[in-house]
Amino acid sequence: MSNTPMAASPLTRAVLEIDEYVSGLGWDRPARLFALVDTARLRAQEPSLAAQLGLGEESESAGYTPIEQEEIPSGKPLDEFLGTIAWPDAVTGCAVTVERLMLPPSAEAQVPSGLDEAGLAEWVAQHPERQEVRMTVAVLRDGSRESALRLREKDSPTEVLTGPDLVPGLAEALAATFAD
Repeated sequence: MSNTPMAASPLTRAVLEIDEYVSGLGWDRPARLFALVDTARLRAQEPSLAAQLGLGEESESAGYTPIEQEEIPSGKPLDEFLGTIAWPDAVTGCAVTVERLMLPPSAEAQVPSGLDEAGLAEWVAQHPERQEVRMTVAVLRDGSRESALRLREKDSPTEVLTGPDLVPGLAEALAATFAD
């Protein structure tokens, strides 16, 4: 079972559970996609699957169970891939984890003009202030959002930053997977 705080909202607990799981796999991993299903509904409608997932009756009933999906294609940009997804009604929300390089806001003024996307990526990768970050972002059908950010240099469960608006662009892309 996860070591996530019980006082957190169910969506925050799900995001932290995914972060903890992916953290156990190590760094330098491809993006991962998860469906979020209502735990109580899963237990009631699919008891054998719930048992396989370790969701016994003693498990918390209010919350979301993350179910990892097939691997995201490596040759396709994440935003394009997310644009191809449609979820069945049983899926309450979804989440994705991605690793990226980031720079502090102070580096924004240093970005050379005229760089294409590949040039910018190369420039960021060479920047001395770059930091590797793992982002876990989740959205629900009702529009609720949550994110967790973990810096590679502070790779500890106690150093994970959470909040609903940490990665708004990725949250929007995930929310669009539920649009009719």
